[in-house]
Amino acid sequence: MPPSPRALTAAALLVAALVAALAACAAPADHARPAASRTEAAADRPAAPAGLPGMPPVLDPEDVYAADRAGKLAPAVKDFPSRVYVPNTNSNTVSVIDPATYKVVETIPVGNQPQHVVPSWDLKTLWVNNDLGDSLTAIDPATGKAGRTLDVSDPYNLYFTPNGKYAVVMASMDRELVFRDPQTMKVAKTVPVNCAGVNHADFSADGRYFIVSCEFSGELLKVDTEKMEVIGEQKLPKEGAMPQDVKLSPDGSAFYIADMMADGMWVLDGKAFTTPKLLPTGKGAHGLYVSRDSRQMYVTNRGEGSVSVFDFGKDKLTGKWHLPDGGSPDMGGVSADGKVLWLSGRYDAEVYAIDTRSGKQLARIPVGSGPHGLAVYPQPGRYSLGHTGVFR
Repeated sequence: MPPSPRALTAAALLVAALVAALAACAAPADHARPAASRTEAAADRPAAPAGLPGMPPVLDPEDVYAADRAGKLAPAVKDFPSRVYVPNTNSNTVSVIDPATYKVVETIPVGNQPQHVVPSWDLKTLWVNNDLGDSLTAIDPATGKAGRTLDVSDPYNLYFTPNGKYAVVMASMDRELVFRDPQTMKVAKTVPVNCAGVNHADFSADGRYFIVSCEFSGELLKVDTEKMEVIGEQKLPKEGAMPQDVKLSPDGSAFYIADMMADGMWVLDGKAFTTPKLLPTGKGAHGLYVSRDSRQMYVTNRGEGSVSVFDFGKDKLTGKWHLPDGGSPDMGGVSADGKVLWLSGRYDAEVYAIDTRSGKQLARIPVGSGPHGLAVYPQPGRYSLGHTGVFR
């Protein structure tokens, strides 16, 4: 006898239930989202740029400073004592400050006219740039003691290629970019330049080129990192322009160049290398420092004793901090925890500690004469690109 309609219905329901159960067991955890959608979403995310050969891979294509988060110290530096190293250009010394006490704990004699204290690419050495002394003095950040001194012509400033292959000396008076071995400082290639006063630089997100400021001729250079060749040069569109510090935006889309005579910073499309636009910040704009969360940049206005705060997301200035009793804020860096901005007072023989949350001055510390490119150390990051501490 054939099954009744009720029995057929029950059997059909049972089969349907079994099929549904099997499908549920086989489905992935995010089964509510079709595979095609997941693929499309992955495709929407920007891919990391193909970097300079040998360069550590980019952690986040939308933030070149992703490795610089508060307290994220590399194993090589995690046991170093926290110090602020201040090169005094007129005193031929480096003042060493304990940031916990705001006191100078040591004064190190170095060569003639030290300009910047520069962390090495591997984070293990601090190099003092003795510009007129034609030398580099090594400081061991584990002990705070000076070590070897190497003969290097006109080392006004010092950078490192993102793959760590070369040190790049900004030989301002020699009118040269000198690529050297990062350990021995032996010359690998000398690149003469047409502009006057090469002084600061920063690298593109992929490390394949870098932008250099020429302060005395008001020009910018674009340099191919691997070929070690100047591939672009332009005059800034303002009479008397005097470009200084250079910093890449977190997303790698723009370079910012402080200009102490234009009283602001230029915004440059580095890839196209077209004429940049000027964003006024304050008198004597000089140094540029990115916050630990990559949201803001601090712009030192040396000519008026202030610091402007630039918001990357809003693409505008959102505040200005004035130092009590004035001052000449110049070069420096942000503390490892991101809470304090340390700056040299170039013409006042002092160093300023500024609260990054409120903009209030925490301390003014007397140092030697002509304090310039101070380095806060250690700082977060996987490797150093040079200057007073550009880490990625």
